[in-house]
Amino acid sequence: MSVSGEVLFEFRRVGTLVKVTAFHVPSMTEISISGPVNAGETMLRTQALRRLEYVLAKKAAEKA
Repeated sequence: MSVSGEVLFEFRRVGTLVKVTAFHVPSMTEISISGPVNAGETMLRTQALRRLEYVLAKKAAEKA
């Protein structure tokens, strides 16, 4: 599954971790993940997007 529509990301450093929040605008779905500071923005963004895809797929399956 691929996320379609606008996704907003927020990165917030909390000690040695970065909290990443991803918000899917069309469905108003929000998820959060955390990872090490040295993981890099690209990897954290990818992981957040995967989690968002999982949550959206789960919601779609519950509706069916």
